[in-house]
Amino acid sequence: MRKVYLDANATTKVHPEVVKTMLPFFDQIYGNASSVHAFGRAAKKHLEESRAKVAALIKADSSDEIVFTSGGTESDNLAIKGAAFALKSKGNHIITSSVEHLAVLNTCKYLEKQGFRVTYLGVDEYGIINLDELKKSITTDTILITVMAANNETGTIMPVEEIGGIAKEKGITFHTDAVQYIGKGPFDVKKCGAHLVSISAHKINGPKGVGALYIKKGQKLEPTQQGGHHEKGRRAGTENVPGIVGLGKACEIALKEGEQNYAKIKNLKDKLFKRITSEIKQTKLNGHPEKCLPNTLNVSFNYLEGESIILSLDLEGIAVSTGSACTSGSLEPSHVLKSMGVDPLFAQGSVRFSLQIFNTDEDIDYVMEKLPPIIERLRKMSPVYKEE
Repeated sequence: MRKVYLDANATTKVHPEVVKTMLPFFDQIYGNASSVHAFGRAAKKHLEESRAKVAALIKADSSDEIVFTSGGTESDNLAIKGAAFALKSKGNHIITSSVEHLAVLNTCKYLEKQGFRVTYLGVDEYGIINLDELKKSITTDTILITVMAANNETGTIMPVEEIGGIAKEKGITFHTDAVQYIGKGPFDVKKCGAHLVSISAHKINGPKGVGALYIKKGQKLEPTQQGGHHEKGRRAGTENVPGIVGLGKACEIALKEGEQNYAKIKNLKDKLFKRITSEIKQTKLNGHPEKCLPNTLNVSFNYLEGESIILSLDLEGIAVSTGSACTSGSLEPSHVLKSMGVDPLFAQGSVRFSLQIFNTDEDIDYVMEKLPPIIERLRKMSPVYKEE
């Protein structure tokens, strides 16, 4: 049976060059980067080289602005909690959007229990916030705006540069969860005006369990875990050197090959969408048709359950998702699609196809060989299906 992986927004295959680069750091260059002896210094050298590679990918002014974490969720927590607690003497108001990843939404809910006030901005039918609503939500107590760069479920890209401009004008700290965006398009931290940017390795063909947080020079941030003086006192805990080296290599590849890779991926995504809409009736695109990630396609197959489609495709060796991997197992409709006003009946039938650099034309052909008969079979079984 052919195996086709179209769930790259959940995680990506680790690039062979990344694996090769990481291997020596398990049994040869295995020192603790905080140790002062030769073993430690060797590890530290490669750690700092990787820090510079991350900084180069996002065009940071200095590698000192990069702090290594365990992944996107920790980066979001450190950015949001760290900024909120560091700035609480100035105010207690935070602004976010209703379509954020749960790493952001649940962090904001936690802060509400700590006495902070949070405004959750609504979105339009494409999943984009209204900038006028953002401006009207700002008060003298607003200390942080946290809005994602691109949505993990629909691929819709947020107007981060405009948000950054508003934040700068008002003197407010701006954090963006760029976990799904970075590596899939050019990203300039200075151009977008962000003070804090979350990054994850395993979304860009790097290893799991490692990420980074960009912290603009001069930005106040309170550490969220206590321990040693690692990462210049900003994030305690022994650095994951093999993982960090893998992240650095993944960033290096993304910087060198990203533009051509994602032009190829966009062509594959466009081919898939064209065939779905021409070969399967009653489908709906969820997300913006143009302002979206080159690899992400979210489609509702009306009157069906997304889980049934996923399981049927899985039996044919095809991996897709109904949305975020972090909400897998939930029977509730996607909070993202709900915020976009998608009919719950159709939201339940949503499927996210997210491609990676290893996908091919043959993968798309195989999916479209298997998908139409699956949809036809499931609709015949559906008690709510209405043929148009």
